Amino acid sequence: MTESRDAGPGLRNPLRDPRDRRLPRVPGPCAVVVFGVTGDLSRKKLIPAIYDLTNRGLLPPGFVLLGFARRDWDVGDFESLARKAAEEHCRTEFRPEVWERVANNLKFVQGSFDDDNAFDELHHTLDELCASHGIKGNAAFYLSIPPAAFPVVLKQMERTGMADNEKAGGWRRVVVEKPFGHDLKSARELNDLVDHVFTPDDVFRIDHYLGKETVQNILALRFANTLFEPIWNSHFIDSVQFTMAEDVGIGSRAGFYDSAGAARDVLQNHLLQLLALTAMEEPVAFDAEAIRIEKVKVLNAISIPDDLEHYAIRGQYDQGWLAGQRVPAYRDEENVPKDSRTETYAAVRLGIETRRWAGVPFYLRTGKRLPRRVTEIAVLFKKAPHLPFDKTDTVELGHNQLVVRVQPDEGVTLRFGSKVPGSAMEVRDVSMDFLYGEAFTETSPEAYERLILDVLLGDATLFPRNLEVDASWRVIDQLEEFWEGKEPEKYRAGEWGPRGAEDMLARDGRAWRRP
Repeated sequence: MTESRDAGPGLRNPLRDPRDRRLPRVPGPCAVVVFGVTGDLSRKKLIPAIYDLTNRGLLPPGFVLLGFARRDWDVGDFESLARKAAEEHCRTEFRPEVWERVANNLKFVQGSFDDDNAFDELHHTLDELCASHGIKGNAAFYLSIPPAAFPVVLKQMERTGMADNEKAGGWRRVVVEKPFGHDLKSARELNDLVDHVFTPDDVFRIDHYLGKETVQNILALRFANTLFEPIWNSHFIDSVQFTMAEDVGIGSRAGFYDSAGAARDVLQNHLLQLLALTAMEEPVAFDAEAIRIEKVKVLNAISIPDDLEHYAIRGQYDQGWLAGQRVPAYRDEENVPKDSRTETYAAVRLGIETRRWAGVPFYLRTGKRLPRRVTEIAVLFKKAPHLPFDKTDTVELGHNQLVVRVQPDEGVTLRFGSKVPGSAMEVRDVSMDFLYGEAFTETSPEAYERLILDVLLGDATLFPRNLEVDASWRVIDQLEEFWEGKEPEKYRAGEWGPRGAEDMLARDGRAWRRP
């Protein structure tokens, strides 16, 4: 199968028959340059994903992984780190013969971000790969580094001409990890900087949640079936709940997390992206531009309640118990200020001002040190307007629910009322489950596998663009402005958040679904 390397992000390849969409897509020879290749993200996600893609036959023989870091290493030292990372974190079976194919295509350049000579060497190495590996100038640059380091790295790439497609003789793309700024102003400054060095179509902003199979399945669930779409509106849906709960604390991320908090870390990207996919209209095509248009419409239509005191709740975990172990309060975590007002929990009610969703509340919550790790979307339908049964027979009957479990136990649950066996007409809620692990023999690829492959193919369908980032920050900035200077409500580690979050739904006559 021929792959057109000139296809831009989200554009259908004119050389491919549309009927071949089921066939694996394999990019042409290319390189991935990882800045910060010795960090946690690279070791736990990027290198294992590249190994898994190689194991699945989805990378070309001419693929090169080029690491850039301060370590005074040679290629042998880098190969040892990369092999250990792949062995410990790969999803597929680790096979020495597959690793040999990866190891033969590893390169390493040592240097700091302000070292002109190191970037000149990096530029020279990429030029050499055109002859040795036939990459024809095709390279993606992965910024696995703190956002504060972006400007100096981007300016070095501009100085050397490494970001210029025309000078390179092929495509040059850049991958930017979240967070995309700290607020709307900083996000726009970052976007302007990146778009100045690279063309906007060559910028890929990674939100790894969008690479998860269950997140992509939201689109399949809605638009590949006639069962759900006719009732996917305010006439039938009572409310929608988005939950991203973590049972862990902040680990070694205190430096970043205390300056960000739960709203900036999770609400601004993961949960608002899930909301957009859940609420968007059907796109005219399954490509990057068409999907982006519909997501931006949703994000721009978001409304924030006037009564933020009761409908925008912040919390911070106190000491408590999880999995039988006592865990410290957030303020007692290493490197966290004793007077920190950073939230580790955030819950908010949002609306979407469109004909489809008018009057439907969207409840979003995220938190750390909650009872279990789970991410899910729960669509709660309105109750039947009339029940011909005795009330005592339907006391355990609640809302019909469609729940998309993003992680763990990926799948979909449909909850509805059914008669209990016996002589009486007793109706009770039951669940019908679809589990990815049981329905398909092939395990779901890890999110970074899909996203790295899409970058190399130039497919931007699963990557947020500037307008989406702007629209998300406009929502979060209003919340942050309201929360400024306020003390977050305490909740014990191991509980489902502060009392204010429970009261928020109770005030509307609802309750959080217990995952």
